[in-house]
Amino acid sequence: MNNMKFGKTTVFAAVFAPLAAFAAELTLFDSAKDSAVVESGAVVAKTPEGLVVSYSEKPEPLGGVAIDGNWDLSKYSALKFEIENLGKGDIPLIIVAQNAKPDWGKRTGFQQIYLPLSSGKTLEMPLASLFRGEVYDTVKDFRKMRGNPFSMFTNNVDVSKIERVRVYVRYPKSSDKWRLKKITAEDSSTYKAPAWFGMPKEKFFPFIDKYGQFIHKEWKDKIHSDADFAAERKKEAEYFEKHAGAPDRDKWGGWKDGPQLAATGRFRIEKVGGKWWLVDPDGKLFWSHGAVRVSPSSGITPLDGRKFYFKDLPAKDDAFAQFYYTHDELLRPYYEKRGIKETYDFSAANLRRKYGADWLEKFADICHKRFKSWGLNTIANSSDKRVYMQNRTPFIERFEIKSPELSGSEGWWWSFRDPFNPKFRENIRKNLADRKDELSDPWCIGLFVDNELDWGHPDSHAVWTLLSPADCVAKSVFAADLRKKYGTVENLNAVWGSKFPSWEDFLKVCAKPPKGAYDDCVAFSEKVIEEYYKIIRDEVKAAEPQLLYMGCRFGGVPKYNPQAMYIGAKYCDVISYNIYRDTLDELSLPAGIDKPIMIGEFHFGALDRGKFHTGLVAKNTQEERAQAYFNYVESALKHPQVIGTHWHQFADQATTGRFDGENFQVGFTDICDTPYWETVDKVREIGYKMYKVRSGKEK
Repeated sequence: MNNMKFGKTTVFAAVFAPLAAFAAELTLFDSAKDSAVVESGAVVAKTPEGLVVSYSEKPEPLGGVAIDGNWDLSKYSALKFEIENLGKGDIPLIIVAQNAKPDWGKRTGFQQIYLPLSSGKTLEMPLASLFRGEVYDTVKDFRKMRGNPFSMFTNNVDVSKIERVRVYVRYPKSSDKWRLKKITAEDSSTYKAPAWFGMPKEKFFPFIDKYGQFIHKEWKDKIHSDADFAAERKKEAEYFEKHAGAPDRDKWGGWKDGPQLAATGRFRIEKVGGKWWLVDPDGKLFWSHGAVRVSPSSGITPLDGRKFYFKDLPAKDDAFAQFYYTHDELLRPYYEKRGIKETYDFSAANLRRKYGADWLEKFADICHKRFKSWGLNTIANSSDKRVYMQNRTPFIERFEIKSPELSGSEGWWWSFRDPFNPKFRENIRKNLADRKDELSDPWCIGLFVDNELDWGHPDSHAVWTLLSPADCVAKSVFAADLRKKYGTVENLNAVWGSKFPSWEDFLKVCAKPPKGAYDDCVAFSEKVIEEYYKIIRDEVKAAEPQLLYMGCRFGGVPKYNPQAMYIGAKYCDVISYNIYRDTLDELSLPAGIDKPIMIGEFHFGALDRGKFHTGLVAKNTQEERAQAYFNYVESALKHPQVIGTHWHQFADQATTGRFDGENFQVGFTDICDTPYWETVDKVREIGYKMYKVRSGKEK
């Protein structure tokens, strides 16, 4: 038995019999006779009816139970959980089946699914199937794909060596309460190995059709011929006639029927009735309901080494050969950075088929019609200029700073830049000048600069600086600060526990500092962050005084370095987050910060329409996904500081993955520009009534 401790306390030590021969059902946990590990943040009581899990008035971020054992689940298709909701409302559970030492950073060695509870429900989590067949053995690594036809149920977990099963709530509420009775592994009728799992490779390949769709599966609204596009256009035209837009909107998408405030000719922020709002150029309250990456090129995918995946790629002299190159402004540098030579843009090719020779103009037009019809009012960042620069729908700009970095840093996208280097300010000025037309446009709400930076720990920016070479400007600034404080390098060494022979050697050495340097490193890290935000703010306001500076979009809440938010709040007009969770009920800024919040990214996905990856928050069906959207935006509307939500992203990513392998089912539309109507209806439902919900006129 592996009785691991997780969180603060461990009770109910788990004991299991040796693994028995395979049967139709394998019981992993039975509350009548087995016990569990209590994870941090949960209060667990053992009752005759099962383990009752509840939470304190101030619950910790994670709370639930874990079952330890040693199971080979490779002959079962699903785990089943008998769970009853004893609380108020739905509870977003996370269920994980993991190996001994999962690599959380790479999201391997575990499996998770977010499941809202209804009373007395049996929940299922799919497991890997044995029936992978010849194709899987031949092509175990589907290059540049986060999810593939054989891993959609597995998330890289080794199901033959499961050592822990977890059931918990992320960001629980004190009103959450649930009861776990039993966990079994079964040969589920719900999750059977798909037909293609047993195909020989010569029958499986190619597995992507000329429209960029998965060949070996059928689903609602799948495109089978060019003629289907005409039917979809007709269907959408009828939808526009039926749903022409919310009647309470002004031309900007602001609340026409709401109070009249000062009209400044530009978007601004104001606190009204205890809630933060955007205010549109005409002085009407505005709440930003939008989508990221409104672009004709969501479906660019690499071809390098993978052409055998695709059926009917166009010949070089074909009219559709124009879509072989990567023309997306945002993504081009990422392809170049990774040495990707050849790509194909399935999304743009399908727009050409759907709308004809002037497809780009017609696509831009229909995007604006969709936004109005669907109750959206913001074309969010990373969208195509040819779409948003039409004086029809407000938009938000974004750029990343490209200047010398703190070479010791590591980020999700880019390393942290050296704000003391003069090229930092120069690059900002260049970006602002290059976007003069966009940023001076009254339809421009604001500007994000950078995206999901790594803020590390309180001392990280100084550590990254010390790991940088001698010509790093920040390192010289750090040395000057220390020299002013300590005078001699000997005094520095005495406090730090270092052995620098001279200040020159301080600059030359590229190494992590000793423990004695911590306080100085924290102070300098704050100075780096301050300089970063201040320079950006100053340059943005010098170029466009009325433009809203909306920060860098934190990748979630930077819990290890909250000082980044405190400093950012001094200089940003708006605090921005990318937050992937079910609702924003538990979102709050650190104590003392009262700023409006923009949600720059969120999404939900499901695997019932031919895609291989759900994105960051999984749902089982399109109906569940649609309701999740409604719930998330509704929770944002009721949050007094949130002034908008932006869905990531407008259209699905390529089935075979973009530059980094992301192939998420996260669009309002699919790779063929067909709306996911279940989601669209819920977008429209909450969009049409958002001002009533925001103002408290409708609950």
